[in-house]
Amino acid sequence: MSFIICKNMGDIKAQYQAASVDELPEFIEAYKADERAGVQKLIQSANKQLQDLEKEKARIHALKEYERKYGEYEFICGIDEVGRGPLAGPVVAGAVILPKDCDILYINDSKKLSEKKREELYDIIMEKAIACGIGYASPERIDEINILQATYEAMRLAIADLGVVPQVLLNDAVTIPGVDKGILQVPIIKGDAKSISIGAASIIAKVTRDRLMVEYDKVFPGYDFAGNKGYGSAAHIEALKKLGATPIHRKSFIKNFI
Repeated sequence: MSFIICKNMGDIKAQYQAASVDELPEFIEAYKADERAGVQKLIQSANKQLQDLEKEKARIHALKEYERKYGEYEFICGIDEVGRGPLAGPVVAGAVILPKDCDILYINDSKKLSEKKREELYDIIMEKAIACGIGYASPERIDEINILQATYEAMRLAIADLGVVPQVLLNDAVTIPGVDKGILQVPIIKGDAKSISIGAASIIAKVTRDRLMVEYDKVFPGYDFAGNKGYGSAAHIEALKKLGATPIHRKSFIKNFI
C-alpha cells in the first residue's frame, strides 16, 4: 500500500484503519509532519500497535525456550489436555508438532485466550503445523479407569494420531506412562504458558472439545452444554437434579448430585 497524502481527517482515518501492521511505518512517515491533534493521535495508535507487536514477538521467542533447548531433534511435540474437571463429556488431548521456524503469534495457554482468538489460532495451527493429533477418553472410560488414567490414554491416542513419531514430548506437568521408551519426555510445570508447542496443543484440544460440547447441547437440551461445556455450573447442577443424567455424564463425578 502506497499512501496518497490526504488532507481530510476522515480519509486519513480510513487509511489508518485499512493499513496492515506492515504498512504502519509508511503511514507514520507519511503523516508525522501533520500537527493536527487527530492525526497525531492516529500516529500514536500506530506506534502503540508496532510496540505491542514487538512485545508479542519477544514473548513468542521466550515461549520457544524448550524448543530451542531440544532443537537437535526434528520432531518436537507439545501435548496437553482439556476437560479433566467437567461433570459431562470426554477428556480431550491435543498433540502438535510445529515447524522450527514457526511464526504464529498470540499462542498461549488456551484458558487465557478468548473463544474468538482460540478459533482463529486453531485454523492457523492446523494449517501451519507439521502434524496435529487428537485423542479422546469417553465418560464411560473415565468412570472405568479414573480420570487420571483416562487422561493418559487420551494423550497416547493423540500421539498416535499425529501420523509421525515424535522424538521429544513436551508435556504439561506430567510424564505419560505407556509411551515408547525411545521418546524423550520433558514434563514442564504450567507448560501451556511456557512452551509454544504445548500452548498450541492446548488450543487444539480446547477448541475440539468445546465444539463437541456445543453439538452435545443439541442432542441433550436443558443442561446448557454449549455454555458450560460440561462443567458444574449452578444451572447445570440444577438441570442434573431435575432432568437426571445423560449418557455423556460421568457417573463417578455426579453421584453427589443425583
